[in-house]
Amino acid sequence: MNRKHATRLLSLVALSACFAPQSFAQPAEGGYFYGGGSIGQSRARIDTERINANLLGAGLSTTSMSTDERDTAYKLFGGYQFNRHLGLEAGYFNLGRFGFNSTTSPAGTLNGEIKLQGVNLDLVGTWPLSQRWSALGRVGAQYASARDSFSGTGAVSVRDANPSKRELNYKVGVGMQYEVSPSFLVRAEAERFRLNDAVGNHGNVNMFSVGLVFPFGRTAAPVRPIAAPEPYVAPPVVVAAAPVAVAPPRRRVSFAAETLFTFDQSELRPEGKAALDTFSKELKGSQFEVITVTGHADRLGSTAYNQTLSAQRAEVVKAYLVNSAGINSSKISATGKSESEPVTQPEDCKGDKPTAKLIACLQPDRGVEIEVVGSR
Repeated sequence: MNRKHATRLLSLVALSACFAPQSFAQPAEGGYFYGGGSIGQSRARIDTERINANLLGAGLSTTSMSTDERDTAYKLFGGYQFNRHLGLEAGYFNLGRFGFNSTTSPAGTLNGEIKLQGVNLDLVGTWPLSQRWSALGRVGAQYASARDSFSGTGAVSVRDANPSKRELNYKVGVGMQYEVSPSFLVRAEAERFRLNDAVGNHGNVNMFSVGLVFPFGRTAAPVRPIAAPEPYVAPPVVVAAAPVAVAPPRRRVSFAAETLFTFDQSELRPEGKAALDTFSKELKGSQFEVITVTGHADRLGSTAYNQTLSAQRAEVVKAYLVNSAGINSSKISATGKSESEPVTQPEDCKGDKPTAKLIACLQPDRGVEIEVVGSR
């Protein structure tokens, strides 16, 4: 079989996968390196019609044919996550091998196989959907090596038994990622590789894989001590002929967000529960008219995202006070203020990229305030 015949060997076509979203986001933190690996299945399509047509052109007819269009595939990778939404990733991939076996009349056999592997460099976009789930999208370049092997018997002859080709081409992919912990993530991805089959034809090979990701040097947000309550000053009472109503005293306590919650999340930490327990004990014996819980966020991220996070944190604190301290739920309210009431000034913390330095500078803007109106 000549080189032209071999070009029609493997015409590789595509499948793709989509994943359903949920709701919310991952920590907005400074850059970090990561590494990992994935394993799964690769899929191709053998173009049997072209192979049969080529054999027929050589005076041979196909009597039977079997194909092998799936194989185990894997990849190893490392990258750098610039921020919550963008990373750069390099890796090595091995898509396995695919092939066919056919018999002909006059009597003969034709066998073909292709092996595919290479290296890639991708831009990886991450879109947080919840506290732990994120959607992934990638686009990049890959330099692949394709090695073919052909053999014929009887009436079938092969002119070039072992052609090979290396070529730069593109690749794309989509997937989902789940954060088990800050230092351990799990991915599920579907990727498409555009490849040269070593004899001039171009096609697609798809890889469906599950992988593990290990971030290095992810820094946890520092824990801030509980802010001291504002001093209480009783309002003056004016004695008059008729009784004069006295405004109920107010007490406001501020908690740093990192004291109560893991960075960018809304689940109470053990330290946060202990701080709220201490606050609840201080309120015992008081008569409440109303308790207001207000969540605040810094200016990093979108306003909608920050509003959701600040409101969720306020609701979590309210629920804890109701369930653990026995406070009447009708006397406590919760609200989120997003980034609308910052403590810092724009000139205090410059920049808009979520670096570790900027995150630390904006720490006073993240917190939960509890205001109590009542009397003891």
